[in-house]
Amino acid sequence: MQLPPLQSATLIRRYKRFLADIQLDNGEILTIHCANTGAMTGCGEAGDIVWYSHSDSQTRKYPHSWELTELKNGNIVCINTHRSNQLTLEALQHKQIKELAMYEQILPEVKYGEENSRIDFLLKAEGLPDCYLEVKSVTLVKNTIGMFPDAVTTRGQKHLRELITMKKQGHRAVVFFAGLHNGFDCFKVAEYIDPEYDKLLQEAMREGVEVYAYAGQFGFYDKKPTALSLTHCVPYIGKK
Repeated sequence: MQLPPLQSATLIRRYKRFLADIQLDNGEILTIHCANTGAMTGCGEAGDIVWYSHSDSQTRKYPHSWELTELKNGNIVCINTHRSNQLTLEALQHKQIKELAMYEQILPEVKYGEENSRIDFLLKAEGLPDCYLEVKSVTLVKNTIGMFPDAVTTRGQKHLRELITMKKQGHRAVVFFAGLHNGFDCFKVAEYIDPEYDKLLQEAMREGVEVYAYAGQFGFYDKKPTALSLTHCVPYIGKK
């Protein structure tokens, strides 16, 4: 996935969930929009390098958007979680997710379930059961272990309940953890943050819901990050 043209600055602080102040190389202070409303644990500390994009839209109060954080250890994380579905869609279209490469039709944002949900992607192919695919972003990494979530997620818990129901009805159900961070080589649930999500995911796997986590990799041109791609499935090391 190609990223928009990016410029770098130093993060001063994030506040009001949607805003961040950054300092440019010339000393100017700029307020930019933050597309991530979550906790952003470990990927937005003062002094980190921020990579931001610019929009020409005349309706935006803040024309610049925080896209990536370059951490002090050199790793990069995409904090714009809207990118996870774009990244996954591109990988599905190019048959880069081998566990799902047999599906020909990709339908985004389909209403389903008993709790008024929307599935990120409904996959279809002749002769195969429909596949309900829920995408989650991996931005939290500790000691090369990718984790989800970075805060308690009642929405994520709901999605697991919905997927369990779909599996019981005879469909294929998948939770796909997309790497928006290039520093992990295995994956687990952050059970210390959301024990209920961990419990539900274990139940989902026992019921036959599939779980895959894919590593992320950034591409560069002239030392600037220009692309993000999913590379390969990493081991799941949590409880089953």
